[in-house]
Amino acid sequence: MSDPDTDKYRQQHKLRLSYMPWLYARLKPAQRLWAQAWQEEWQAYLMAMETISIGKNCFIAPEARLFAEPGRAIVIGDDSYIAADTVLHGPITMGNGVSINHHVSLDGGRKGIVIGDNTRIAAYSYAYAFNHGIEMTQLIKDQPVSSKGIRIGCDVWIGANTGIVDGVEIGDHAVVGMGSLVTKSVAHFSKVAGNPARIIGSRTSVQNHLSPIHDLE
Repeated sequence: MSDPDTDKYRQQHKLRLSYMPWLYARLKPAQRLWAQAWQEEWQAYLMAMETISIGKNCFIAPEARLFAEPGRAIVIGDDSYIAADTVLHGPITMGNGVSINHHVSLDGGRKGIVIGDNTRIAAYSYAYAFNHGIEMTQLIKDQPVSSKGIRIGCDVWIGANTGIVDGVEIGDHAVVGMGSLVTKSVAHFSKVAGNPARIIGSRTSVQNHLSPIHDLE
């Protein structure tokens, strides 16, 4: 017979993990037993219902929404985390050690979104690998949809509330500041911010500082 207090604790801790999934790796052995069984059951359900493959030691919040029809697969690498209230629509390919924080929205369109190893995407960010036509020959709802795809490199940090449009490639080790809109590709090691996002520095810079006005002009 289960202990009501223990059940309440586990329910609350499951919710905490769903919104802060990096805590999953820090669980003590006793907690890890029930948490891993919970995750194995949920991940098995996802792989049975959708075209999804999930690597080892991953955490996927049950409150996340993953949709992957045949031909629009979602591939999740080892040691990756997907937090609550995210919406992922394939095709999406995630490398190892990728972290998708809560309320992120990713849609792979036809060409897909590729995310490199050890990249972090912060809360409320979004990336859509498709676009609608806007010609006056048709209503907006009848416009053709195009897709070029989005590629995000390894060891990239996407700040909270960032938007990424179709056709963009973000290079390895880049940083995108909070609240940015990325409309053009970003070089390796670059730091960008703003709407539209512009270069404000480099991770390889000796001084490695941000100039809030001059670098944006």
